[in-house]
Amino acid sequence: MQTEQEKQQIIFVTGPSGAGRTTAVRALEDIGFEVIDNLPISLMDRLIEGQPLERPLALGLDVRNRDFSVNAVINKIDMLAEDERFDLQVLYMDCDESTLIRRFSETRRRHPLSVEGAPIEGIARERDLLQPIRACAGILIDTTAMTPHEARAEVQGWFRPEEGKSLAITIESFSYKRGLPRGLDIVLDCRFLRNPHWEPALRAKDGRDSAVAQYVAEDERFDAFFLGVVDMARLLLPAYQEEGKSHLAIAFGCTGGQHRSVALTEMLAKALAEDGWQVSKRHRELERRPESDRVLRGQEA
Repeated sequence: MQTEQEKQQIIFVTGPSGAGRTTAVRALEDIGFEVIDNLPISLMDRLIEGQPLERPLALGLDVRNRDFSVNAVINKIDMLAEDERFDLQVLYMDCDESTLIRRFSETRRRHPLSVEGAPIEGIARERDLLQPIRACAGILIDTTAMTPHEARAEVQGWFRPEEGKSLAITIESFSYKRGLPRGLDIVLDCRFLRNPHWEPALRAKDGRDSAVAQYVAEDERFDAFFLGVVDMARLLLPAYQEEGKSHLAIAFGCTGGQHRSVALTEMLAKALAEDGWQVSKRHRELERRPESDRVLRGQEA
């Protein structure tokens, strides 16, 4: 069995137009990655099965590619994730819809999926098209509030080897009713904690809300569970890093993926970030909501 150090590192870089995909691939090129942008998917097998590269490989995937297919990309992700020769990560550069509209308006660029020229229709179509790939991404960088310089620094912070941050950590919440997310290393079931769903004042909120988080934390079993999880993470993360593991995915699951798992994801992400780890957090079920609903709930939290 190959060690992490012996594997060919491959990063798929994608996301909606205007969110920073080009900035990301250029940032990776500047820190030593072999970068190929807009490689036709039909040629990907030939590249991957060829002679091993001396440098890690970053592939930019864009819907403008003439043979782009979401199913084909997901099939490649599944194939490479199961192949012990490769260490695959999916980097998704994201941005909220209103900021994408503003960016296209300022640059006066035509959106690649906009037939009539107005960007809003193309933006919505592209975001919907890419949603299955977004769900597969191990690292999600939201550039909504970032300048290009800040986005570049964020990407390099995840992947620059000399900075010692070779272990990328993703913490995710999910609903067991919808099944487990892809590519998890550690799954923690928090359905034993009391459920804010049964409190009328909390039902419409989610685990990012301080009242919901406090309700979950007041369960008499919470402290022992959460402190145990933090202690486990602090034990395992340096060991995984020493072994050369490049990405670790931890997930909390609950019944609906709205309250308990979200609160615990937020808490663990905060604790590990305070320890100095590079952490990305995801809330799978919250991401399925309409964007306007997500924004409103995030403001309430």
